[in-house]
Amino acid sequence: MSDSTLPSHASVVVIGGGIMGCSTLYHLAQMGVGDAILLERNKLTSGTTWHSAAQVRALRHSRNLTRMIQYSVDLYSRLEAETGQSVGWIQKGSLSIATNPDRLTHIRRQEALAHAYGITAESITAQEAMERWPLMRGDDVLGAVWSPDDGRVSPSDVCAALVKAARGLGAQIFENTGVTGILTKKGRIAGVQTNSGTVKCDAVAICAGLWSRELGAMAGADVPALACEHFYLLTKPIAGISGNMPTLSDHDSHLYIRDDSGGLLVGCFEPMGKPIAPGVLNADFEFGLLPEDWDHFEPMMELALHRLPALETAEVRMLLNGPESFTPDGTFMLGETAETPGLFLGCGMNSVGLASGGGAGMNLAHAIVHGHTAYDLGEADAKRFAPVFNSVEHLMARAPEILGTHYDIAYPGKQLRTARDLSLLPLHDAYRKAGAHFGQFYGWERPLYFAKTAEPALSFGRPDWFDQVGAEVDAAHNRAAIFDASSFGKIDIHGPDAEAFLLHVCAGHMGRAPGAVIYTAMLNPRGTFESDLTAQRLATDHYRLFVGTNAIRRDMAWLCRNAGEYDVQITDTSRDYAVLGLMGPEAAAIAAACDVSELNALGYFRTGMARIAGCEVRAARLSYVGEAGWEITTRTHDAPAIYAALTAAGAVPAGLFAQTSMRIEKGFCAMGHELDSDNSPAEAGLMFATRKSGGFIGFDALEERRNAAPQSTICSLRLTDGAATPLGHEPIYLDDQIIGQTSSCAFGYRVGSPVALAHFHVPIADGARVAVDIARQRFDAVVSHGPLFDPAGQRMRG
Repeated sequence: MSDSTLPSHASVVVIGGGIMGCSTLYHLAQMGVGDAILLERNKLTSGTTWHSAAQVRALRHSRNLTRMIQYSVDLYSRLEAETGQSVGWIQKGSLSIATNPDRLTHIRRQEALAHAYGITAESITAQEAMERWPLMRGDDVLGAVWSPDDGRVSPSDVCAALVKAARGLGAQIFENTGVTGILTKKGRIAGVQTNSGTVKCDAVAICAGLWSRELGAMAGADVPALACEHFYLLTKPIAGISGNMPTLSDHDSHLYIRDDSGGLLVGCFEPMGKPIAPGVLNADFEFGLLPEDWDHFEPMMELALHRLPALETAEVRMLLNGPESFTPDGTFMLGETAETPGLFLGCGMNSVGLASGGGAGMNLAHAIVHGHTAYDLGEADAKRFAPVFNSVEHLMARAPEILGTHYDIAYPGKQLRTARDLSLLPLHDAYRKAGAHFGQFYGWERPLYFAKTAEPALSFGRPDWFDQVGAEVDAAHNRAAIFDASSFGKIDIHGPDAEAFLLHVCAGHMGRAPGAVIYTAMLNPRGTFESDLTAQRLATDHYRLFVGTNAIRRDMAWLCRNAGEYDVQITDTSRDYAVLGLMGPEAAAIAAACDVSELNALGYFRTGMARIAGCEVRAARLSYVGEAGWEITTRTHDAPAIYAALTAAGAVPAGLFAQTSMRIEKGFCAMGHELDSDNSPAEAGLMFATRKSGGFIGFDALEERRNAAPQSTICSLRLTDGAATPLGHEPIYLDDQIIGQTSSCAFGYRVGSPVALAHFHVPIADGARVAVDIARQRFDAVVSHGPLFDPAGQRMRG
């Protein structure tokens, strides 16, 4: 299937001939990159793709991941007509069963989400589920959700169709062509070396599945993905199966089940998988499988025998053991790397490569050609992982757990257990002593709440930590609390062009005098968010930017790639400084007790120097929770002394759950929740923080959006039933029409009700009454165009 002569130059080189590589090549050609080439060191599909179970289930936890898979379904349907090549599309639907109450809540939440995304899904009874799957034992089934539009494809046939179409548009494919090196020039991609010669190029897309980490290292880029063994059982034909059947998902038993050639295919994502160390799968692993491991599979087999009594007499064809690659958070990596401009990733597919491949390949091609994905896919951003996650030791611990979470119930507050304590806050020991329960963010262990209790029992009801978080909110509201923001990124911009540079990359009022604190967005040329941040102007030629914990690598890359000819130094100082937020009505008294009464003279959004416990600090008058106070920045090694002084004066530590509750009550948006690259300050109601004079990236596009959407589409909600537990992404109804979806959710302790921020598709009146669908039960809510609680005026809305 290879083309004949390797060219000396190609605009884009795609490495890897599985579903991601073939899809990316096809879409590059569709987008006019007719000289793109694909290199495969063995044969097409010979790594992971060929043995995929190839389920295509559209629903994912976010709108855009779902949209991406819906694109895959449409693509696979039209490829056959476009190329004449069958793709083996079988659309028999999927059936998700629940055998415990929490799973039933989980799948009903998924059903509600499906309605929000325009996907057909309906709750059915256990009896109706058994009618759709007669071979299933159903006496322990509580209910099910039926999704008629799901299906499956033939992996090799899909790739053959993509390659045929790509060739017709000028792209070339070279099998048996291994990459031996990736060339860079001045830090950018310049070409690839192969066993058949060198190809100069402008961009490289690594779509090499199991081997992507090693290829990334050739170009100095981290690709934190690791292979694990993945098992499915194949039987010979059995009675009761004629033709094709729906895919049966028994996730309480960690199983997926479907027909295969008249028999059964029974696959699993067991609670803890088996990792494969780098180097075990070498260049000779072509259409390869790993040894059967019946001892490992036995617990899954017992569960399968319970669900499918017919298995007891079925004749086994084989126990297939094929490797799949997994990332530290269970979502694939897509987009340009932080380290190497021109190097793009489309890998770490976490066993959903066939379902995702069509849409993910389109988005990767779009990123290469246009500089961004077709819609926001921040959750899959190749730059989202802390460097520490690329460690083999950490991947070997985390990847098997990620395999096991594939069918987890999505409990609020759930945390991963492996690869923990990778990065500890300067006050970690003090927080642990105070009873902190930690969550991991970008490798950092951050306090979620403080309670000297056992690990919580997870549920969809009122959580075990409810009262303790309420106490922390009360402390911040009536006394004073310390919120730790040390994990936030700190980026220093220093040099004679610092102001001019930041006026170019930031939409906010960056020209304010030294001592100013400035909230600003960084926009892309489309006028939508790349990031939002707070800047402190320390001197005429020196700013410090405070960015989100997960945004450090992304924002550093964006700043560096837009620095151009500006005379500035851009330095990541994140680990040099700790940040403690002292918030609450007694903050002023605590400042006085610590001999820093001068902080009270600071105006809002102003910063100044002081000394606490003999240590130099910089305090900024602002608040992410609405209560009055300061964010206090100090050298990392001074944080324990300052914390000791503040707590001795009466402040108490508070965690991320309390902060989130208060943020939502105050109506503050957060990147990745309310803000992303699909919306702009116009839709978010943040035009006040942008310069009318322009001169920044995205200004013209922002003006167009402002004129088209003068009203904010983000509003607050207060649910009237205190027992409701919204988690985010719930559809919002006005009568029987879905008009929006929640984003951030929590219990609002100061208003005494569940609260949320939400996106609306249509204009909605202040005070309007709507309904929020939580697991197919509708809860009344009241819309507010302003904050639900304003501490300054003790004002409650709704």
